[in-house]
Amino acid sequence: MNDIKKTDEPSPALLEVKDLAVEFDTYGGVVKAVRGVDFKVEQGKTLAIVGESGCGKSVTVQSIMGLIPMPPGRITSGTALLRGREALARDTIDGKKIRGAEIGMIFQDPMTSLNPTMTIGDQIAEPLQVHKGHSYRRAFDEAIRLLELSKIPEAGKRAKQYPFEFSGGMLQRAMIAMAISCKPSILIADEPTTALDVTIQAQILDLMQDMQQETGMAIVLITHDLGVVARMADEVAVMYAGKIVEHGAVRDIFYRSAHPYTLGLKEAMPTNDPSKQRELKPIEGSPPDLFSAPAGCGYCARCPFAMQICDTRYPDGFFVEEQHSSCCWLHHKDSTRRPAELYFKGNDL
Repeated sequence: MNDIKKTDEPSPALLEVKDLAVEFDTYGGVVKAVRGVDFKVEQGKTLAIVGESGCGKSVTVQSIMGLIPMPPGRITSGTALLRGREALARDTIDGKKIRGAEIGMIFQDPMTSLNPTMTIGDQIAEPLQVHKGHSYRRAFDEAIRLLELSKIPEAGKRAKQYPFEFSGGMLQRAMIAMAISCKPSILIADEPTTALDVTIQAQILDLMQDMQQETGMAIVLITHDLGVVARMADEVAVMYAGKIVEHGAVRDIFYRSAHPYTLGLKEAMPTNDPSKQRELKPIEGSPPDLFSAPAGCGYCARCPFAMQICDTRYPDGFFVEEQHSSCCWLHHKDSTRRPAELYFKGNDL
């Protein structure tokens, strides 16, 4: 935990992350997985963090919760203010003061995230015993109520069953019940609909929205599915090569895309609307090697609009509109290629 910045200044946001950087030591060298990430989450709102696999989405939220192994991982800079208090401090992580109690998490694969030797009810009850001091009986009764809230039929019977007796959709519901058991302020959902069929995906997303409305919790949604983002998010942070390259309200991201990478993600997304059907355009090339992170924009080698400066200097965030920023040199006042000609016309989904 070297060079962690600490501050006692209050934050208006429920969670505010500034300049977060995370590295991993490997046999091949040091991987700079997260390279200076900033974002904030307001109470009752949903922030979606999107990007290709390997861009640093999961590592970002896992580092905030103290879930990355140290070593080989380490947080080299940054702050994460939860209700104005530092959440990256070592005593907070080791004391488990935020995991489960203040921040709940739905992991990507519930089959490997749940303990196969414990019943579902016992696993949901455990956080209540640890964080709330409930007796086993009271915690187990609350686990049954949470399973009912998660719309699992015969909750009393199901609570006594093991994970292998649940379907994929039911396991994800059980994970949601466990994540909200202590009424956290923030729910982090890491690819919550992966490997589920379309019908079950819709039910899981509806369940999360219902619980958000009931409890007022904030949601941080980690995904690469732009369809899920359009349905769930209030704000979107587009992440690439360990950095957030564009941030704004969901309508800004979808209808006024201001970064070439965001535009590439949209053009590679299929649509069912006959009036907007077009040939899908994959993003050519591969993400940069984070063993040797690029000095300039990480997307430069794949960007059809790259300029010479993109390869050598990383752009600051330019505010395209109020609350809508993009880290792209195309928005610099001296750029000869104007963003309005490139992105703000004809790129609706």
